[in-house]
Amino acid sequence: MATDNTTAAPVNPTRRRLLAAMAGTLVVSQTAGCQRLISSGDSPDIHVGAIRLADGRYGLQGVTGDGQTRWQQTVPARCHGGCRRPDSGHTVVFERRPGWRFYVLEERTGTVLHEVKAAPKEHFYGHGVFSQDGRRLYATANRFETGEGIVAIYDVPDGYRRVGSLSLNGIGPHEIRLHPDGRTLLVALGGIQTHPDYPRLKQNLASMSPALVLLDRQTGQITGRYQPSNHQLSCRHLDVSPDGQVWVGYQYEGPDYQTPPLIGHLDGKDYQEISLPRALQQRMANYTASVAVSPITGHVAITAPRGGVTIVLDGVDGRVIREVDIPDCAGAKALRDGTFMITSGTGRVTFVSQAIDRPPTATHHELQWDNHLI
Repeated sequence: MATDNTTAAPVNPTRRRLLAAMAGTLVVSQTAGCQRLISSGDSPDIHVGAIRLADGRYGLQGVTGDGQTRWQQTVPARCHGGCRRPDSGHTVVFERRPGWRFYVLEERTGTVLHEVKAAPKEHFYGHGVFSQDGRRLYATANRFETGEGIVAIYDVPDGYRRVGSLSLNGIGPHEIRLHPDGRTLLVALGGIQTHPDYPRLKQNLASMSPALVLLDRQTGQITGRYQPSNHQLSCRHLDVSPDGQVWVGYQYEGPDYQTPPLIGHLDGKDYQEISLPRALQQRMANYTASVAVSPITGHVAITAPRGGVTIVLDGVDGRVIREVDIPDCAGAKALRDGTFMITSGTGRVTFVSQAIDRPPTATHHELQWDNHLI
């Protein structure tokens, strides 16, 4: 483990004071794509991740905040990410691209309550987000005959009935979050065209057009589109802070010998890319897996499984606070105390504090974790 620092943006004292005030007065539960303020007296959170068991079967697992198994559930296909329905005790998990269905779980027991198939000639990309009232589910999807990327809309009270879609004017949407304004959908548009008949074949690397897309969920209007500095920087994963700071993780589809920036940051309408120290930039191996912002500290965790490293950034000025060696790290989740829970393909669940004098701790499970924690 090592640490390093770099400055990427000016310090914003107003934001720092806001985050400090929040840390002193609130406990925040943040799940993938869903955020809500809770009291410190609420029952412990259950964190859900997709897994592969030792015998090759796929499943889902719920763990407590200290990394202990609460339940385990097998499913027929490999899953990826998902989101928690606010104030419901339900969690949605999507199959991995090309995903043909999503599952609605009772998060305390892992019981599957609903299984919802993708619309004809569409598949899911592994991610979704609920509206703040929990009545709508928005899922990234692909119309694979045309390659059109969309956001599919589901009416939750009506048994997750498909009720429409929103156009993204692009290809390959992946992770999706809801802005704190409750109206703007934040979509990491990967720009890579695929077809389920050839699921690992990337058909348009020379003409990719990735972007961070801001989409009004009520009108369908695209209100912002921010493109990375290189057209082969695929926008894949993202997270957003309670004050609207958006952090984006890239996967580079260009030559291996190049090491472009892998992190984007949207502050208001100002989009910048974060330059890491050269050695760390090379170590990340042009690939990020998960992005998680702590609502308590404002710090940002980004996992790089190919490089076997997780970095923690200062959410105000972009400095590297920590880099931690975690082989095949992927899933990242901000916890109530400001630490990050990191899962890996080795079965480890590692807890990383922003305090450099506090060594990481870990639990181990006889399985392989997939890329995300919910």
